[in-house]
Amino acid sequence: MRDILETLDGWCATGTRFAVASVIGTWSSSPKQPGAAMAVSESGQVVGSVSGGCVESAVYELARQALETGEAFTETFGVADDDAFAVGLTCGGTLEIFVRPVAEAQFVQWSALAAAVREGRQASTATALSGASAGACLLLRDDGRVTGSLGERDLDAQAIAWMQRLGTDGPEARDLPVMALLDNGVTEERLPDGTRLFLESFTEPPRLLVFGAIDYAGALARIGAFLGYRVTVCDARPVFATPARFPDAHEVVVDWPHRWLSGTRVDERTVICVLTHDPKFDIPLLEVALQTDAAYVGAMGSRRTHEDRLRRLREAGVDERALARLRSPIGLDLGGRTPEETAVSIAAEVIALREGRTGRSLTETVAPIHAFRASASFIA
Repeated sequence: MRDILETLDGWCATGTRFAVASVIGTWSSSPKQPGAAMAVSESGQVVGSVSGGCVESAVYELARQALETGEAFTETFGVADDDAFAVGLTCGGTLEIFVRPVAEAQFVQWSALAAAVREGRQASTATALSGASAGACLLLRDDGRVTGSLGERDLDAQAIAWMQRLGTDGPEARDLPVMALLDNGVTEERLPDGTRLFLESFTEPPRLLVFGAIDYAGALARIGAFLGYRVTVCDARPVFATPARFPDAHEVVVDWPHRWLSGTRVDERTVICVLTHDPKFDIPLLEVALQTDAAYVGAMGSRRTHEDRLRRLREAGVDERALARLRSPIGLDLGGRTPEETAVSIAAEVIALREGRTGRSLTETVAPIHAFRASASFIA
């Protein structure tokens, strides 16, 4: 959904009606996870995807139907269905898709969601999937502002309470009743009267911190932004660390890397890449980086540089457990030489580590290509 919000905001600004189709449930080897979305404007323009191409044509027709009737509904595509084969869903999975029309009355709400995501604010939505209010949506921002309604005051209050807990980072977000909480901040609730609610949490993008204002950093900033990271390039040399040299970075910082990292927020989604391969920058920076909760800490350099780096870090008092987190030499063994090829190698390693995969060629493996994630709700 995040990827198409700017287009939807543009349609709202011009008074263009549209329909949104969202994946609300997946089983087995489905190509997209819950939260993936595709939208169709009243003029027939399409943005987004719900299946990577398998059922897009059929979903397009469903969106057109929703625009014509003004009604929201749910459709399921599975490999066991003749219709699924007809539209090309041959991956072996099942998709449950909710299609809802969006008219002028909801434009303010969608624009507010787009603005919150654009500003990097936390926002959550609750959408009624069934009942008389099917298609109604409620938006909650991190400043407490509420936009829209699910049609009933008590239902709004319950949804807000759930969204407030869904948006937290603490353990209470995992304690919600009758809920299937997914890794990507999407979940479903089923109320005692059978009404289904679909909750989505929009957090700020994960961060990619690149240290060393070199040509490799420029390529890594481009691919990082492409993958949805908020990219920062940091270097102590003002002549090199300029926005003009790194137009794809969201932020360019001139400061000593270790000092800046010590004062910035790092969480379990943050990726740290050290590209300077200069001991006077690397060692103090890695001392700090390896003590953070970062998901990935990688450092560029030859194998000889790596061995020298480990020696210096041990001398600085970094323990073996922390050193074991260091990905060095950085990246997967792809044989890349250019900055762009090296950036692909680094990005591939980050993805493989995040997903718990080997990084080997798929032709050499027999495990499922996509990890199985079911999204059916737990019923009390």
